[in-house]
Amino acid sequence: MTLRAATNSKRASVFALAICALLFALCGSTSAQQPKKVPRIGYLGGTSPSANVNRIDAFRQGLEERGYTEGKNIIIEWRFAEGKADRLPVLAAELVRLKVDVIVSAGPAATGPAKEATVTIPIVMAFDNDPIGSRFVASLARPGGNITGLSVMAPELSGKQLELLKEIVPKLSRVALLGSSSEAGYAQTLRETELAAGTLKVQLQSFDVLNPKDIEIAFREASKKHANAVLVLNGVVFIGQRTQLADAAAKSRLPAIYGRPEYVEDGGLLSYATSFTDLSRRAATYVDKILKGAKPADLPVEQPTKFELVINLKAAKQIGLTIPPNVLVRADKVIK
Repeated sequence: MTLRAATNSKRASVFALAICALLFALCGSTSAQQPKKVPRIGYLGGTSPSANVNRIDAFRQGLEERGYTEGKNIIIEWRFAEGKADRLPVLAAELVRLKVDVIVSAGPAATGPAKEATVTIPIVMAFDNDPIGSRFVASLARPGGNITGLSVMAPELSGKQLELLKEIVPKLSRVALLGSSSEAGYAQTLRETELAAGTLKVQLQSFDVLNPKDIEIAFREASKKHANAVLVLNGVVFIGQRTQLADAAAKSRLPAIYGRPEYVEDGGLLSYATSFTDLSRRAATYVDKILKGAKPADLPVEQPTKFELVINLKAAKQIGLTIPPNVLVRADKVIK
């Protein structure tokens, strides 16, 4: 080989190597510029956004604490049934069609339709009255299936609510129980409340409230049957009728206790409940773990650690009731 031929061959090799390096760099650059998939979360609620502002804000806060900002590195598909339970299956199916990565169900009324809509997409219960009784999970420690999340211990709390009613109404003998048989976990909550009533020697008068029109009827019947107080269970049919419930209780001059502080903020007498804002914030932890590869079946259902007593002194004055000091001092919030 001549010197010129060798030189030309060397130049060709260098040129080829340069071309390869350039192509490799271009491929690397293109690969680096490929956008990462933004996780898409479906949030399914039975009521309206305005009825759940605090819980929605708490859920967003929980996500942000874990590095997720809505609209930036996570997308949330918000779906609310506005108190119309028959819309929930449609909204759940819509979230499944959108192929969201996780569905967050805001309450048992939403968890049921979500469960019916998918057996593959992970479902996080932001709060559920009785996930075992509702057959959403096999057990708290080992949920199984595609559902996990948080429980509010509603059946157990109803006994504490009855105790509080007996403290503020010493001669308590009859309590009107307003619940909805269409609500998931209702049967278990009813059984637990009946057991607590037996221990406290209180007679329960159960009223099945399936729509807002039944509320006035229930209070009217409770008065006729000489009820001393009212216990309102959690349910979609009630959360959107908070003012109506407070007005009906005032009109009947009956002390009423509720399972969410929003009722008291809208004129109700008192509530003793799990902190729903705390549960909503903690639901974001489950979302984060699932997005990072954890399986719902392997994530134990957590129980509440924070409870709140809220009292409305305006409502007490309206029905001529004096809240005992030993109850008042235990309140987390007093509305004057």
